[in-house]
Amino acid sequence: MATVTRERPKALNLTPAAEARIAALMARAPEDAIGVKLSTPRRGCSGLAYSVDYVTEAKPLDERIETPGGTLFVDGGSILYLIGSTMDWVEDDFTAGFVFQNPNAKGSCGCGESFTV
Repeated sequence: MATVTRERPKALNLTPAAEARIAALMARAPEDAIGVKLSTPRRGCSGLAYSVDYVTEAKPLDERIETPGGTLFVDGGSILYLIGSTMDWVEDDFTAGFVFQNPNAKGSCGCGESFTV
């Protein structure tokens, strides 16, 4: 009987706009940066927030997502809160930033800066 291996589903989906923004960030990254990292620190009125920062070293439990413009690391402690989410980059006349459609979020604050699971 043949063994069938399934491709592991992505922890996080990225839109083309998010991938382009990661490429732009990496194009002007500090010399020691190896990618950008998404984490969900405890912050805001709902409990958790999305944070994207440059990263200089990979942690063993971090999820790596290779994009055409650089590597996105997802914090190992945050991955359970993000599985199945979509990360997008949105710009309009007044704001610009990463936007997340997260099926795990049970609620968010009025300003959209934090969420709860």
